[in-house]
Amino acid sequence: MSGIIHAFTTQIPDWRPRVRPVDLAEATPEQLDALKVTPSNTKVSDYVLVLANDVETLKVRTPLFNAIMYNRGGLSRAERELGAVGASVVNRCVYCAAVHASRFNQLTKDERVMERIFRDGEAARLDARQAAIFRFAVKLSKAPSEADEADMQALRDAGLDDGEILDLILSAALFGWANRLMHVLGDPVAREDPE
Repeated sequence: MSGIIHAFTTQIPDWRPRVRPVDLAEATPEQLDALKVTPSNTKVSDYVLVLANDVETLKVRTPLFNAIMYNRGGLSRAERELGAVGASVVNRCVYCAAVHASRFNQLTKDERVMERIFRDGEAARLDARQAAIFRFAVKLSKAPSEADEADMQALRDAGLDDGEILDLILSAALFGWANRLMHVLGDPVAREDPE
């Protein structure tokens, strides 16, 4: 595989684990049970197979992830992805930023927002609601204790209700944790060109 990727991109890189993923053919019944509910109910990634080494944590983590990122109602799916990108940019998690920027682009059919964020960071020119969401996720990820009533009011002024604000907080906080796991457990690496 090629080297580690350090620049933000919407092209999802491969992920090279540092901890051996569970081999499905050798998985215990408990591991297989924990793997039944995968993030976004899609294929089981190497990342999730690494997490399957700790069955009890995975059994709690995946339903929590799905509830925060995919629940109906509240903050839109695209806006939850924007919150995840804000946290991932602060934490320099290239893999998570790419995955969630790509999902945002798919949901909104607009690549300009992520292009601006990856190019300009917090100075990115976004519409008022997107700017409020992104800047709050960034601030919360930098220093949670500094989020205050003025930040809540800025979100309300941008049109978010209390339920949507809670969804944003959960999305950004989830990725504060997930980014740290990704950094320690593996590396984003360039995809190999199929020959």
